[in-house]
Amino acid sequence: MDFLVQMAEGFIGMFQEGGKTFIALVSGIIPTLITLITVVNALIKFVGEERIERFALMTTKYAILRYTVFPVLAVFFLTNPMAYSFGKFLPERQKPAFYDSAVSFVHPVTGLFPHANAGELFVWLGISAGVTTLGLSLGPLAIRYFLVGIIVILIRGLVTEWITALMIRRKEAEMNKNATLGGTISG
Repeated sequence: MDFLVQMAEGFIGMFQEGGKTFIALVSGIIPTLITLITVVNALIKFVGEERIERFALMTTKYAILRYTVFPVLAVFFLTNPMAYSFGKFLPERQKPAFYDSAVSFVHPVTGLFPHANAGELFVWLGISAGVTTLGLSLGPLAIRYFLVGIIVILIRGLVTEWITALMIRRKEAEMNKNATLGGTISG
């Protein structure tokens, strides 16, 4: 009988803890997220979508900007998952690398800019819980997380662009080989 009581208390206790977590989010991070989203949307409207698009085209000219500044801006302004639509400014051969960079940045951005990827906020809160438990400031961790994220997205972008170029060359060589064989057989 005691076992059933413990099971029932444990079951309800799980939901009570979930309720406490929900209340903490409603009174803590959710108002911050709503405010940040409002400010970012107002900034986009104020600056103008056309100007932002022109700037995006400028930041894709060089690989170092394409895989650092460009994904950071995409994730910051459009948030996850809309950030991936910034790929429309790139030629097809660079889109996989941009996607790889942008999707890799949606985690490290949450420490400084939680509005950019509210879905990953739980990852950041889990990481930062240990630091908070020690009584340390989250600022240095958030900045390091952000900077390491930029380094990682640059490396991933460059490597993925290289792999994509390699695959395109192989595919073109295969198509040329098949075209040559097809011409030899029919000739």
